[in-house]
Amino acid sequence: MELPRRVVAGDGITEQIGELLGELELGNESLIISGPNVRELVGRDLSNSLHKNGFKTRWELVGPSTFQEVERISEIARTYKADFLIGVGGGRSIDIAKLASFNSKIPFVSIPTSASHDGISSPFASVKGLDRPYSVVAKPPIAIVADTEIIGKAPPKLMISGCGDLIAKITAVKDWELSHVKTGEYYGRYSASLALLSAHLVLEDASIISPLNNESVRVVVEALISSGVAAGIAGSSRPCSGSEHLFSHAMDIVAPGRGLHGERCGIGTIMMSKLQGSDSESIRRSLETIGLPTKASGINATNDEIIKALVLAREIRKERYTILDEVRLTEASARKLALGTGVID
Repeated sequence: MELPRRVVAGDGITEQIGELLGELELGNESLIISGPNVRELVGRDLSNSLHKNGFKTRWELVGPSTFQEVERISEIARTYKADFLIGVGGGRSIDIAKLASFNSKIPFVSIPTSASHDGISSPFASVKGLDRPYSVVAKPPIAIVADTEIIGKAPPKLMISGCGDLIAKITAVKDWELSHVKTGEYYGRYSASLALLSAHLVLEDASIISPLNNESVRVVVEALISSGVAAGIAGSSRPCSGSEHLFSHAMDIVAPGRGLHGERCGIGTIMMSKLQGSDSESIRRSLETIGLPTKASGINATNDEIIKALVLAREIRKERYTILDEVRLTEASARKLALGTGVID
């Protein structure tokens, strides 16, 4: 079990990052990974804070989220003899830093500038070019520093997507419980409860989250961090990723670029909760209150693409038992499910 040693969230804390990292005694050579827009946004304050506290910095801008880019950053980290990596930005920069730190056997620090999914704190990363469409085990951050003032300035669509990823834990944990009963797979009650706590917090506070403000940003950021930590405790993505994520990954294959990850997971949660016998209508209403799409048209997907993804989803991770192994969807039953939950018309 590997967990972050330090988690700090609050308004305007970017200027304190150097001091916070100094307490962890990580060494002096830092390699910072981000995109150009993020460097423009936080580069000066972050660099100043690090230099003020005795750190040397090298800033590397990353390209597409690919395995080749991970290898490039890993090589730079080795050549530069970096003591630790800092991933600054959204999912792409943090995932690349996460895998590069794993390859280079050095710690990494997660500094999210948006809250679109729980990868900001989990030990799993997703990049293109691997032999699978889903996340792989990498390295959890040694520290997470979330400046809610900066995160609150990101496009609202990103944080709303993060809410979809959180609500997905409801069906993910049920799938994990099902697998425990059917296959004897290990089931961790504590990590499952922690993931569910994050999901229910968003469901119960849907009306608070809807008008995006400082309070709602903090709620979502803390819930995403807790969710990622739950995966670290479990030693797998089981408490955070189930049949609804398989649907999202299948959509990536069937119709790349349709919606954000959390948006697809939210739609998947509606349909999978129906299969599990849960209150899918209540979940749908909460998603709508937050502002998440609940229909195929909301992610610019066609009815046929949704149906194809539903049928394909079970094949994405055959070793992972979910409700899709109990209810083997055909094209006809997938259409009935999507129609019955209002995902397609």
